Amino acid sequence: MAELGLNTAVDDGPQAVHLEVISNVPGTPASPFDHVKEGYRSVARFLTRRALFRAARAVPRTLHFVGSALSSGKVAESLPAPRMSLGLAAQVAMDEALLAMALTPRRFPRRADYASVSSELANAEAMHDQRGWLADPRSYHRTPPLLSNVGVTTSRGWAMGLGYARMNWQSGFAPHPGEPGEERWMGFEPNHTASAVVLRHPGGPRPWVIAVHGFCMGFPFMDFPGLQAARLHRELGFNVALPVLPLHGPRRVTRVSGEALLSFDLMNAVHGLTQAVWDIRRLIHMIREEGATSVSLYGISLGAYVVSLLSGIEDGVDAVVAGIPVTDFPGLFHRHSPHHLQERAIEHRIIGGVAENVYRVVSPMSFEARVPKDRRFIFAGYGDRLAMPEQAQRLWEHWDQPSISWYPGSHVGYMWSKQVSEFLACSLGELSTAGGSALAGG
Repeated sequence: MAELGLNTAVDDGPQAVHLEVISNVPGTPASPFDHVKEGYRSVARFLTRRALFRAARAVPRTLHFVGSALSSGKVAESLPAPRMSLGLAAQVAMDEALLAMALTPRRFPRRADYASVSSELANAEAMHDQRGWLADPRSYHRTPPLLSNVGVTTSRGWAMGLGYARMNWQSGFAPHPGEPGEERWMGFEPNHTASAVVLRHPGGPRPWVIAVHGFCMGFPFMDFPGLQAARLHRELGFNVALPVLPLHGPRRVTRVSGEALLSFDLMNAVHGLTQAVWDIRRLIHMIREEGATSVSLYGISLGAYVVSLLSGIEDGVDAVVAGIPVTDFPGLFHRHSPHHLQERAIEHRIIGGVAENVYRVVSPMSFEARVPKDRRFIFAGYGDRLAMPEQAQRLWEHWDQPSISWYPGSHVGYMWSKQVSEFLACSLGELSTAGGSALAGG
């Protein structure tokens, strides 16, 4: 009897459950096995929508990481694995659980989205090529107007034991006229207002650190501990500015901070990273006008991407520290996407050339760092399952192999690492008012 084989997938989970559904010819009753498989599909669809079930996938993925590191002796190409411990395994499991929880089906693109995203990227690639931006990515970034105190409104606040000033100003950024995604980007009204939290010492000129938060952050109660703001300000004596990245914190347009920036509308990230550079350059110029003795950049995760990009565009930066850095968003999207989404993205020519070309204008790997080599610093986790160790490794190679600290932890584990804390203090210590004396303070 003739049968028709249909490959279908349950598209509701972070990893598609592929089933081979065999249908009889019309008029032939379904077999009991068909009902079993249909039931399995329903159960799979139900479970993959449940956060705890998704989080449970962290267990086998963590075991795979540990087993692979033990058998190969590596956590990435040319990067030896550290000594395995229960602490490292627990941190890896935490990363994997966070990743699984974030990959909720609610955030997956619909089938119709692939065509529109593919069209935007293709049009952007043609425009960038025609205007010479692919050949010279620096020419894509325009010099922003100076920011003065006249255009800044200030309010006061208190968080995590620190009093701060909140600065707001009109960003003034817009994508290039006619650039794909321009209208959507300009429709994000809260994003038109740039914002930064400032910790300032009284008295004369001081060294400054521009500390840039990671994805889903942008609020003082998260950024202060996440960026060690108290230590930078109190112990090392810096004035600290913590700018809010586009579509994050008070600039967000959904309930989740930053959600619209790293969405499937891939041009959003291009515009957002460009605007981040624009806004922070304006902030740097204002700080310099006030007489800053030095300006250093420090960022974590998404913020590390931004400061790495800035270090190749803005002249006169004294030091840059990239913590748990992301360096390749198309590659990261591809790695973390469920298999069925990867296949569709390749099928629509989104991943595999076009996105990579478009992102050249906002990739740290397209720019030579303008910061002296001995003032470039990187820290990264052996067990990072979000940004992945190879991304930090690539930045280290691109930056001519500067000072790097590999700690035995995961992406989120940097917050509890004394090694990271000491490395950060040593990296910026020479530029601080405390100088080398602060480095013994731990």
